[in-house]
Amino acid sequence: MSPSFLSSPADARRSDFAEAQTVRLNTGSRAAGQAGPLAEAARWGTVPLPAGRFSLHEIHTKRDLPLLHAWMNDPDIARWWELAGDEEVVRRHLANQAVRTHHHAYLGCLDDEPISYWELYRADLDNLARHYPARPHDVGIHLLVGPAAWRGRGIGSLLLRAVTELVLRAAPDTMRVVAEPDVRNEASLAAFARAGFHRFGDVELPDKRAALMMRGRAAREAGARR
Repeated sequence: MSPSFLSSPADARRSDFAEAQTVRLNTGSRAAGQAGPLAEAARWGTVPLPAGRFSLHEIHTKRDLPLLHAWMNDPDIARWWELAGDEEVVRRHLANQAVRTHHHAYLGCLDDEPISYWELYRADLDNLARHYPARPHDVGIHLLVGPAAWRGRGIGSLLLRAVTELVLRAAPDTMRVVAEPDVRNEASLAAFARAGFHRFGDVELPDKRAALMMRGRAAREAGARR
């Protein structure tokens, strides 16, 4: 796939995401529930990046399922996400995300073109907390870059850095963002490292051996919030 993989319906699809152009980061409104501000990530606005204007958008199953299904069946993605198969496999995964009150799934767009899938969640309320010394309000992050043409270009680390900074700005009680990529996924490990995450050992999870990656606030900023 290329960055123009939406060539025929591109104008229509991009118009669905165009509203993000005028949105600005809003930290004044806090969503109720366990996820807190993570539930409002689609309202965080746009971030100017060298690759384009980045924004997060809520997933609408009818509109987005075919795209996500295609991504999950890419062998390089399926190896790590294990969601290959028919559309029902992906539909069930999205439905599971929707009912978990501390989890939220989003599409990430560059210039209104969807190129990434995100899961943001309260790691301290997740099963992951059983496997590491979690702190209150730790946020967990999952990412995949969908179109093959965008991979291997450093875009993953660029997006990770941007979203991590958005999380830390929108969620003042969060001191750390954590991730648990498979230890065999060298590309993912490198992307997190380039985005400022540090590896704090490995953990045995039910489905994999994972590298525990963390990025905290800068010491000066963290001190100011105490």
